[in-house]
Amino acid sequence: MDQTKKKVKVEIDTRIFIELRNAYGESTLSLDLPITSTVEDLQKILQTQLQEEEQIYSFFVGNQELNKDILTIVNEIKFNQESSLQIVYHPQSLFRIKPLTRQTAAMEGHEQPVLCVQFHTLGHILATGSGDTSIRIWDILTETPVATMNGHKNWVLCLSWSPDCLYIVSGDMNGHLCLWNSEYQQVGQIMKGHTKWVTSIAWEPMHINQDCDLFASSSKDGTVRIWSRASLNCLLSISAHQKCITKMLWGNFIYTASEDTTINVWNKNGTKVQELKGHAHWVNTIALCTDFTQRTACFSEQSQELNRGQAKQRMQKFLDGKFERLVSGSDDKTLILWEMKKPAKQIRMPGHQAQVNHVQFSPDGRYIVSASFDKSLRIWDGYTGDFICVLRGHVGPVYQVSWSSDSRYMVSASKDSTIKLWSLQKKKLLNDLPGHADEVYAIDWAPIGGEKAASGGKDKLVKIWRH
Repeated sequence: MDQTKKKVKVEIDTRIFIELRNAYGESTLSLDLPITSTVEDLQKILQTQLQEEEQIYSFFVGNQELNKDILTIVNEIKFNQESSLQIVYHPQSLFRIKPLTRQTAAMEGHEQPVLCVQFHTLGHILATGSGDTSIRIWDILTETPVATMNGHKNWVLCLSWSPDCLYIVSGDMNGHLCLWNSEYQQVGQIMKGHTKWVTSIAWEPMHINQDCDLFASSSKDGTVRIWSRASLNCLLSISAHQKCITKMLWGNFIYTASEDTTINVWNKNGTKVQELKGHAHWVNTIALCTDFTQRTACFSEQSQELNRGQAKQRMQKFLDGKFERLVSGSDDKTLILWEMKKPAKQIRMPGHQAQVNHVQFSPDGRYIVSASFDKSLRIWDGYTGDFICVLRGHVGPVYQVSWSSDSRYMVSASKDSTIKLWSLQKKKLLNDLPGHADEVYAIDWAPIGGEKAASGGKDKLVKIWRH
């Protein structure tokens, strides 16, 4: 007896029970909808429910994005309608950044490799530090040099704009720090204290301190020093680790990652809050989900005026009563995602075939990208630590990676002398951007006015990339 096989498809006149959840998996709303409801229908329902009329959302069922209507995704995933369909929503950036397609400038000036690049938050000025002991300031509108700042006696390894972008602090190979004002003049004397080179500089975030008058530095000597911007005195020295501190961040706490395999969490009076153990080898890099929110704390795309008062409010809205999330990358080839409650919850993320060199959360906190010496990048879920995809294309170790401010693209810098642009939505290489003649050490995408990125490397050039 013939049995004709029928393909099961959902009838169009049915309704479906759905549950809308936030990124943390908490239920916001449950309702019964026609199965033909579109993404636009869900937008309106959610905007009304959350009283956020301007906000745009993206919707996901598992790792699949809802692009059209509920019926399409129900058929794609062969959903059993006897249970409710769980849809996770994520707020999206109100501004769409165009992908980088070309190099618009190769700016000469540095006499040694360019080791660090960082945009002013508004993206119209760029600061670069080099092995020639100088820091150079570039006007991005005209793509010309503005100032050369000389004060260091050895390689400039790191620099950091203050949250209000009125000051820059730079650190060098000798362990010395210099403070520069908005006229690009050195303020006071060189700050001495570290006995080995400076590895990181971080300012106290604006949501904690609107005056931007404290910053911290970490060093190969295993200490963290907190400095006063006004007096240039070291207020506190924390003997944080027995070995080199590879990276230090300042969020709600001060976080230090070290070659001793641990990450320590401190408050600003030098008390250790907790120690995070999980890696089996050097911890090379750490990143906070709030990094971008802190960097853009007192500026916005809508208004480029300095607004110190909005920083606290923006941070509260971003965290929404939750704990900060920290991700770490190690020579043991793994990442660990930490939720900063006590004791910290940890999720191990294996997959890379060589040491992890750099990690970064997307600006919206939804994704993590990791760059490795195995020549690949990997994308992970920023809340659960789940692996999403691997991006291959580089033929040398990947040194650094930077996100576009709308969390849709990443740009990576590699030993293979290229910059590569990746699309998160397509999960693949979008544009290959050759141009450097040698290894590319540093990359930064402008946080606001983000139509441009800057890179620097061994060929002593600073390059600007635009759409």
